[in-house]
Amino acid sequence: MKEEDIPDLRKKHTAFCEEWELKYPLHSSSIRGGRGNFGWLRIPERAGDFIQALNHFLLSLPIVGMACVIDRPGYVTRYKDTYPENLWYMCKTAFSILVERSAKFADEHGRKLEIVHEKSGKHEDRDILAYLKELKTQGSPFNQTTSIGYTPLLASDYRRIILGEPHKKSKLVPMLQVADLVLYAIAKGGYDKNYRPYRALKENGKLIDTWLAEEDIPLRGIKYSCFKALKD
Repeated sequence: MKEEDIPDLRKKHTAFCEEWELKYPLHSSSIRGGRGNFGWLRIPERAGDFIQALNHFLLSLPIVGMACVIDRPGYVTRYKDTYPENLWYMCKTAFSILVERSAKFADEHGRKLEIVHEKSGKHEDRDILAYLKELKTQGSPFNQTTSIGYTPLLASDYRRIILGEPHKKSKLVPMLQVADLVLYAIAKGGYDKNYRPYRALKENGKLIDTWLAEEDIPLRGIKYSCFKALKD
C-alpha cells in the first residue's frame, strides 16, 4: 500500500473495530474457527453479519495483495532428489520471490519499498534480516540460467528500491491484521479459485494480478509454487 494511504486504513480499521466492539486484533484463524476472542462467532446469526461486514471492510481498503504461496508436499517432492542434503527452507524461497515481485511493482510505480513483517520469534526474525541482506549484497539466490525468463533483479536494484531493513511489528498494527486476513484468502485461492473471499478480492482489484497484463501474471503476479493444479 502507499504510505499516504496508511491513515485512511487506520481510520477504517478503528471504525470497524468500534462498530463491533472489538478490543483485540483481527486474527484470521481465530475468526475462521470461532476460537479465542472470536468464540462468539460460533453463533451463526452473528457470524453471518460479521463476516459480511468484514468482507466489506477489506474491499474498501487501498491495498494491493501480493503473495508467494508454496504447497509444502509438492515442494518436498519436487526438490528432495535434486537437493537431498540441502533443501532450502520454504520461507527463504517465498521471501525471495515475494520481495522481488513487490520491489518490481513498487519501482514501476516510481516508489521505494518498505518491508514490515509480523514478529514471530528470534530465529525467524533473524532469518528475514539475513534473507534481505543477501538480496542486497548478492542479488537473486536462484539459478540465473533457469530464472532468466523472470528478469531477476540485481543486488544494486534491491539496494536502490528497498528502504533499509525489514521492520518487525506486533499484530496490534492494523496493516498486519489486514495482511493476515488477505493472505489466507490468497493461499486458499491456490487450491480453489472459486473460494469466495479470494474471488471478491480479485474482482474488486485488490490483488496484484488485476494490475498486470495477462501474460505478465506468471512472471510478476501472485506466485503459486509446487501446486498440482488449480480447481476451476
